[in-house]
Amino acid sequence: MPSFDIVSKIDLQTLDNVVNVVKKEIINRFDFRGSHVQIELDKKDFKINLEAESEMKIKQITDVIISRAIKQSLDPLAFDFSQEVHPSGKIVKKDVPVKNGLKQEDAKKIIKVIKESGLKVQPQIMDDLVRVTAKKIDDLQKIITVCKSTVTDIPLQYLNFRN
Repeated sequence: MPSFDIVSKIDLQTLDNVVNVVKKEIINRFDFRGSHVQIELDKKDFKINLEAESEMKIKQITDVIISRAIKQSLDPLAFDFSQEVHPSGKIVKKDVPVKNGLKQEDAKKIIKVIKESGLKVQPQIMDDLVRVTAKKIDDLQKIITVCKSTVTDIPLQYLNFRN
C-alpha cells in the first residue's frame, strides 16, 4: 500500500549555515559596528542565543535570521520568537528555541485534520512522525494538500513517499 511520512525536522547543518551567514552579515553591517553582538547556536538544545546592546538590535537580528532561513529553505515557523528579551547588565539577551521533531499534541492535531478530510486513509503516530497509508496515491496527494493548507503553525515536511 502506498504511504508517506509527515515529519517536522530541521537539518542541523543548514541551521548552522544560517547562523554563520547571519553572524557575517551582522558583523559587516554599518549600524552594528562597534557594538556588542553575539549570536550562538546551541546544537545540543536546538537553541539560538542572541545578545545585543538594545532590544531594537535584537529585533533586527531576528529579521535577518528569518530572511536567511528562507533563503536556505528553512521554514521560519521553526523558530520560536515568542520568548521575551531579558536584560543582563548593559546588554539584552534572547533565547530562540528551534522546533525540531513532531510533538505528541501536534501529531494528534495532524491526525484530526486528516480524519476530518473524509478521505480513506489510515494515519498513525510513530514516535516523532505521522505515517499515512492509503490504497490510492491520489488520496495521499490530497492529504498533503489538505495538510499544507490547514496546518500552518508547524513546519512540516513530507518524506518517504512509497508506492
